[in-house]
Amino acid sequence: MSTPVAEEQLQRFLHKVEQLNALVALIDADPQLRARLAGCDTHRQVVDFASTLGLEIGRRWGESDPPAASEQRNLLASTPPPAGSEQIEVLLEQGELKLERIHSCAASTPEGQWYDQEQGEWVALLQGSAQLRFEDEPQPRQLQAGDWLWIAPHRRHRVEATDGGRGCLWLALFLPLNLCP
Repeated sequence: MSTPVAEEQLQRFLHKVEQLNALVALIDADPQLRARLAGCDTHRQVVDFASTLGLEIGRRWGESDPPAASEQRNLLASTPPPAGSEQIEVLLEQGELKLERIHSCAASTPEGQWYDQEQGEWVALLQGSAQLRFEDEPQPRQLQAGDWLWIAPHRRHRVEATDGGRGCLWLALFLPLNLCP
């Protein structure tokens, strides 16, 4: 006998299959939609494309609904900002030490611009996927939920891309030079 959690996951899976079948039917019936889908390069672009058609195909097995934005003190409770933007919430600030939650949605650093910070930054991606580029590396780094990295002071970097839809949630800790490793 299945548990209530297992049954709920099965129902979500079956709903996703129905949504995928509906997407297939739509692109089979409309060559323009098929061409738009063929132009997608990433999973996130496919999920966002399906969303424009009223279909929700992005949730993975075991992934629950995000907490409501009204919940207090939950890092994942955030309403996505408009596409192409980000919202920053300072969670803690003491002197030169600062902790921020950043919610970005289909956002990137403007072309030709690089961040060059006085302080060090430890950053973790809590939700979504993103591409972060360092000036001294030839290719952007592909980040997934759970990935983290250290950005040394004055190491020039930029955000190449972040997910649309629910967007990306980041946790960023900024440290003054005297506290940097």
